[in-house]
Amino acid sequence: MDNAWDSVDLPQGQAKVHAVRSMFDAIAPRYDLVNRIMTFRLDVRWRRIAIHCLGLPAKSVILDLASGTGDMCIDLRKAGYQPLSMDLSLGMLIADRSNAPRTQTDILQLPCANTSVDGVTCGFALRNLLDLNTFFAELSRVTRSGGRIALLDVGIPTNPLIKWGNSIYFGKIVPRIGGLLSNRAAYNYLPKSVAYLPSPAAMVDMLTQNGFASVEHRQLSGGLTQLLLATKA
Repeated sequence: MDNAWDSVDLPQGQAKVHAVRSMFDAIAPRYDLVNRIMTFRLDVRWRRIAIHCLGLPAKSVILDLASGTGDMCIDLRKAGYQPLSMDLSLGMLIADRSNAPRTQTDILQLPCANTSVDGVTCGFALRNLLDLNTFFAELSRVTRSGGRIALLDVGIPTNPLIKWGNSIYFGKIVPRIGGLLSNRAAYNYLPKSVAYLPSPAAMVDMLTQNGFASVEHRQLSGGLTQLLLATKA
């Protein structure tokens, strides 16, 4: 794996796509372990909140994008849904434990027919994408009218005290945990990668412009994580 994340300047364009794919291929074997430790298992709670907020009928087909090792797909199935797993990283898909149908693909160009799924989830990957507006357009294309999306990512707390503690923890401690258990360069990326994300208001506006209604932005755990919810108009 290259050391793209060691530099102050985050990669852009196709260099970002290559670096993100290489990073996730490298950390796939211990990805779940590091996630549980560094979030104190809050990642489990955040995913379940997102799934609960879908509010779709049982047996609905849910496309889980940037599906990683399949955590979201496992919880989707437990909630009564039929998950489909898609990720850019072959390493992640090989480590997938969900037994959901899996596809390696660029999720900005989904291999799905128009209005073919009832809902979409995506966990902690928005900041890794090359073009968020293109991604939201693809979600709109493949989701049926009345379908729901639930998108999680890291956030920037608005409470000054939580923001200060978060900056120390994710800026200093998480890279050390990642370095001990997995790949230091990859986990140096986490605190820096938030810079890729537009403001919550900008993301809400993009979803609205791409055909979604009832768009909602929520802060979870004091803003450590953000959740975008919307219904296809």
